[in-house]
Amino acid sequence: MTVKVAVIYYSATGAVHALAQAVAEGAASAGAGVRLRRVAELAPDSAIDQDPRWRQHADATASVALASLEDLAWADAFAFGTPTRFGAPAAQLKQFIDQAGGLWHEGRLADKPVTAFTSAFNRHGGNEATILSLGNVFYHWGALIVPPGFTDPAVSAAGGNPYGTSAVTGPTGDGPDTAALEAARYQGRRLAQITARLLAGRGVTDIAVGNGNARDAMAGTTSRTA
Repeated sequence: MTVKVAVIYYSATGAVHALAQAVAEGAASAGAGVRLRRVAELAPDSAIDQDPRWRQHADATASVALASLEDLAWADAFAFGTPTRFGAPAAQLKQFIDQAGGLWHEGRLADKPVTAFTSAFNRHGGNEATILSLGNVFYHWGALIVPPGFTDPAVSAAGGNPYGTSAVTGPTGDGPDTAALEAARYQGRRLAQITARLLAGRGVTDIAVGNGNARDAMAGTTSRTA
């Protein structure tokens, strides 16, 4: 069985895009089928045009397919990427995630491995906080968080973030360095390998039946309260 991994990300000037490509490469190297998807841009052209790097990246990646809820339903595992925004995910990625209430209510996001990666201008610019805040979403989904941990030398070489790969772009804006890209490849490879092991262990058992998913616990209620 081929593992299916959806790498879904938002990137303004290209750092997270580069990490997403590396995560996708790592998953593919482990034999996974991969969908690399960017979420829709919410900022107006007037804002994008004020930053030449933002405009250049938006134009250069216009051909990358937009993420859809069908990608979440298709995937056996997810990898989400976002720049940090005040220690939290970018609004563009959060807006996409907020559309997934129907899939969550049906239990179609539960039991699927998930991982996250990010970038910030400064080393202490909120990388860890951003990944941890995404964890709150994954807990609600009942997904299985797969952090890189300190399970490979690539993690320490890239700065030692056990929660997920994080890049520091700095004032030059050159994007992730070689070490960060290698850590991202490892993270994607690890996600695919662990997903394959889980699927192999399940066999033909449908563990989604009676596992306490939201479709059972929330029967007769609405999936959103505000």
